[in-house]
Amino acid sequence: MLTITLLALLCASASANAIQARASSYNGEYGGGGGQRFSHSGYQLEGPITAIRIRVNRYYIVGLQVRYGKVWSDYVGGSQGDLEEIFLHPGESVIQVSGKYKYYLRKLVFVTDKGRYLPFGKDTGTSFNAVPLYPNTVLRFISGRSGSLINAIGLHWDVYPSDCSSC
Repeated sequence: MLTITLLALLCASASANAIQARASSYNGEYGGGGGQRFSHSGYQLEGPITAIRIRVNRYYIVGLQVRYGKVWSDYVGGSQGDLEEIFLHPGESVIQVSGKYKYYLRKLVFVTDKGRYLPFGKDTGTSFNAVPLYPNTVLRFISGRSGSLINAIGLHWDVYPSDCSSC
């Protein structure tokens, strides 16, 4: 009887791990090959994405910063250009990111589950369109490469955090 109980617990645990593993996915990197690597992976523990700051100049996405819960990530990129900022509504999530790039990122468009379309940058270059691989998952964090501009971007998808009382 003890053996059957242990076997049942092991199967349930393995099944739960398999389900969790299938919830996350990745798209990217979109962009050129230069710059230093960055990742916001640790910030996702602060909560869901609640705001995005993008710095743009005449041709490129210069820099970016993301707010996770109530905590802003480190700023990555350069200092030239205009800083634009958008805030997501409570419970709103990014479900699609598209854009354009050549050697650097030129355009980003964030689409939310509330039907908002949030564009930044210029409409030139090679197009990309990133969506999560699994249903009911949202953008959880961003990674990529940057220098004086954003060279490339990677998009990481997972389930919306269920425990976010401070968001």
